[in-house]
Amino acid sequence: MASGQEERPWVKHYPEGIPADLEVVKASAIGVFEQTASRYPEAVALHYFDSTMTYRELNSLADSLAAALFDLGVRKGDRVILYLQNVPQFLISQYAVWKLGGIVVPLNPMYKEKELEYYFTDCAPKVLICLESGYPEARSVAVRTGVDKVITTSELDFLAMGYPTPKPLRGARKEKPAETLDLVELLGKYQGLHPVETKVATEDVGHLIYTSGTTGPPKGAMNTHGNIVFNSYVFQTVWQLGSGDVVLAIAPLFHVTGTIAHLAMASLAGIPVILFYRFDAEEALRLTEKWGATVAVGTITAFIALSDHPDLKRRDLSSLRKVSSGGAPVPAAFVNKFEQLTGIYIHQIYGLTETTSPSHITPLGFRAPVDPDSGALSVGFPVPNTYAKIVDAETGQVDLAPGEVGEIVIKGPMVIPSYWGKPEETANAIRNQWLYTGDVGKMDENGWFYVVDRKKDLINVSGFKVWPRDVEDVLYQHPVVKEACVIGVPDPYRGETVKAFVAVSEGYESKVTPEELIEFCRQRMAAYKYPRIVKIVPEIPKTATGKFLKRQLRNEG
Repeated sequence: MASGQEERPWVKHYPEGIPADLEVVKASAIGVFEQTASRYPEAVALHYFDSTMTYRELNSLADSLAAALFDLGVRKGDRVILYLQNVPQFLISQYAVWKLGGIVVPLNPMYKEKELEYYFTDCAPKVLICLESGYPEARSVAVRTGVDKVITTSELDFLAMGYPTPKPLRGARKEKPAETLDLVELLGKYQGLHPVETKVATEDVGHLIYTSGTTGPPKGAMNTHGNIVFNSYVFQTVWQLGSGDVVLAIAPLFHVTGTIAHLAMASLAGIPVILFYRFDAEEALRLTEKWGATVAVGTITAFIALSDHPDLKRRDLSSLRKVSSGGAPVPAAFVNKFEQLTGIYIHQIYGLTETTSPSHITPLGFRAPVDPDSGALSVGFPVPNTYAKIVDAETGQVDLAPGEVGEIVIKGPMVIPSYWGKPEETANAIRNQWLYTGDVGKMDENGWFYVVDRKKDLINVSGFKVWPRDVEDVLYQHPVVKEACVIGVPDPYRGETVKAFVAVSEGYESKVTPEELIEFCRQRMAAYKYPRIVKIVPEIPKTATGKFLKRQLRNEG
């Protein structure tokens, strides 16, 4: 074992209140939610735009829907797809499925028919719960895959009476498809009823969240109740969550960040989650001020959108102090810019679907250091109970010393046991309880970890390795660069060459040229690293979770 990595050198740097090891609680995520609803029934569970729902109300609605799902044939271990945006029905449905010991399969509501067919076929769901507006995309898939029990619902349900329709929902209308069941009608029909009691254990699967994983096609990560509960305690401990905290749901709930850093964390602490359908910078700013949000976890692209919105200066964000970002590389230059604009420091966080959200966190009160070699901002220390190390990226066998670059591997209570129905992929990614992340990084002598890039994104320029992250970090230092994404493209002489896609701040589109940006990088980087091609675009295409779509950019050339 290399230079003390097994001994967890980061533990000695933990602030007071964060132990080296948390007690691993033998509880289910639904048990935690029901205990919270019992202890704090009148505490606010969620705000949906301007409306409010208590834990008592949420638990009662989940009971009613669970009773309905039982009559529809859902039993322990059955999969139920949630094809929903960030709406109260997501929480009601999730807890209802868990009350029956079922498995929640959250899918991106932006998926199209062809994409949906893969997931339906792979997980064989018993029931589909989806928005009416999404049903046309899912209808034929459900028919072809034998899913004949479909519950639809509207984003207009559960809005507060007496308020104008929120801006993101203007133009929406409620129109139940004839062949589906209406969720609100089911809640009325089964009001006051309780589901058959089902024992749910820590090792039972709570979520089946699809990820591209470390390699290959999408795989269903089997996040157990034990995984979910443990990382809920991690967040509660590291963020020092108390009754006065309020979570701003920036991330989509179908993503592991949303399910853990919003829902699971809040249900453990008995605090509210603010929902606003899908990310909208104007609503995020308005609702932060209205409901006094204190906690926010999201991708850096969300924070970039907030920083560029004209409402930023007129909204009171003083409550928002427990803020973190992960899921995509975070440029140090932007973190500094955001702090200058708002006074809010964005703490770095790192995790994967396979680690049920966080495996590394920058604690409150800490400022992440910058790696002097790569310019990468640290993603933090490994969380309690967790081991992490750097291994040789080619073989995966040799443990590397602090400062050396290789693949990040992780072991801890948050790591999933396996992928759904894919034993070979499981064996490749999880070896002797160590998760091989596919991320290239390093650890310094104090235990701070840095993510340099993804193994598959490495660019080979005349035999020299170029990590896109290095180039992107330099581009973000330019005062008008808002977003930067770097890929390798074929080059007849060099094998590959570096190409950068850049979006600039509003109003500067005609004031900066590709040549200027190339020269900016040339003066700050080794000759083989700086981009030979720069394309200025209105916006860089992203996934719903804010990650750049590098595959799409490669296809565009």
